[in-house]
Amino acid sequence: MPSFRVTVTIGALRPGVQPEAVLPFAAAAAARIAVVEASDLAVVRGAARIVIRFTADDVGVGWRVGSEVVDRLTDVAEPQTWAVTVRDGGRWYPVSAPEPDFPAP
Repeated sequence: MPSFRVTVTIGALRPGVQPEAVLPFAAAAAARIAVVEASDLAVVRGAARIVIRFTADDVGVGWRVGSEVVDRLTDVAEPQTWAVTVRDGGRWYPVSAPEPDFPAP
């Protein structure tokens, strides 16, 4: 099963949210719909960045899991930038949002 990660740069926290609560919150959001392999927090150029690594059946599901994590994060913080990547061999590649399914005319 492919390994994915969602990387999110965190902006302002919602009132009353403690900084140490954001990473477990994001990991729990992913764990609701995927198997979480790891989670990490780093400060990059003065901004907090979280990474949640998880497994999913395919890139469509991987994108949806990453998107759900970001959507849920808005409850506790302001996501500034985010990306979903998939591992192939020893490298991580960007995952694009799936094309919308429009009904045939």
